[in-house]
Amino acid sequence: MKRLCLYIAISMPLLLTAQTVISIKIDGAINPVVATFIHRSIQIASDDNAACLLIHLNTPGGLLKSTRTIVGDILESPVPVIVYVSPAGAHAGSAGVFITLAADIAAMTPGTNIGAAHPITMQGAPDSIMNSKSTNDAAAFIRTIAEYRNRNLQWAEDAVRQSVAITANEALQKNIIDLISSNDRELLNQIDGKQIKRDSSGFVLHTRGATIQVIEMGFTEKLLNIISDPDIAYILLMLGLLGLLFELFNPGIIFPGIIGFISLVLAFYALNTLPVNYAGLALIVFGVVLLLLEIKVVSHGMLAIGGIVALLTGSLMLIRPGSGLEVMRISRALIISTVAITSAFFLFVIGMGIKAQRRKPVTGIKALVGETAFALDELNPSGRVRIHGEIWNAVAISGMINAGEMVRVTEVKNLTLYVEHINV
Repeated sequence: MKRLCLYIAISMPLLLTAQTVISIKIDGAINPVVATFIHRSIQIASDDNAACLLIHLNTPGGLLKSTRTIVGDILESPVPVIVYVSPAGAHAGSAGVFITLAADIAAMTPGTNIGAAHPITMQGAPDSIMNSKSTNDAAAFIRTIAEYRNRNLQWAEDAVRQSVAITANEALQKNIIDLISSNDRELLNQIDGKQIKRDSSGFVLHTRGATIQVIEMGFTEKLLNIISDPDIAYILLMLGLLGLLFELFNPGIIFPGIIGFISLVLAFYALNTLPVNYAGLALIVFGVVLLLLEIKVVSHGMLAIGGIVALLTGSLMLIRPGSGLEVMRISRALIISTVAITSAFFLFVIGMGIKAQRRKPVTGIKALVGETAFALDELNPSGRVRIHGEIWNAVAISGMINAGEMVRVTEVKNLTLYVEHINV
């Protein structure tokens, strides 16, 4: 009985203090969908009175606007937010640096790295005014976060201005992160008892033995996150434009129109989350229209050449550079291959059309030219011949032809066949 009472006395504090930890995973670029997912996760953790929100982070970077939204949500979160750069081999690059520094507790797993948050631009010289403005803005942003969380302010600014990157051990030594952990359970045991400050108040974390509740993106969030990738958005845009334009030029096919409309709607959503250059979008539409017009209008290839140039130029310009912490751009290999396949398809269709125009007619009276006929009468020069089971009046153009000979039709005029010897 005494042992039972002692066991209860020891266990009760653990039962009372052990709580639930909400765990999510961010693996990929930072975009509006990810920002919405993190905001929703913070709300769930708050509603469930969770001990904290644990964010597993592995990102190459993303959009500045989405990063600011995430940082703001973390700094104002009613529950502690732990950002854990994991698993081994993961990194918190560009936007990931800002998010990690903003956490109440920042942790990394061995074999990870953090850094290189310099804004990248594809236009202008490295010391251009626009690049200088974006760099200064990002530097001020990261200094604010580091100062708020009492982290290494100088390194934080160097990560933006000098693109420095460091390992997990170096990050711990430089006061960039708070600890290094090999797994979730070890991390929760390490942070147990840590005091979290909220303005003038504070509270203590009780995470030892806590239940980890994993929250994943819903189906809609996963779908939108996938199509928010610039490469996927570009593919959907091309499918949408080609499908709708084929339907407009060939009404009644239906299937291309349906696929085109769905693809175009998804593409517009994705492009709405990306820094789109609308001049590039206009060139893509113009290029596809020119390629389609080449099928309808004889331009001796001029429309096709213009369409290919407009399509390639517009594709390269589609994602506006210098709009985020890291360039969100379409793969050059994807652009070249897509333009090449699209152009090859249209050129193939155009070539088949020209070939069809030059091909000998297969129906009507003109289809008889070149066919073989049987002379029913002596053609000297006129008479009758049988062709395709029909009897026609015929005129010999190369001398007399005896009845029963095989002749070739050379011309059809006024319902009369003009024929010659088969061996001529």
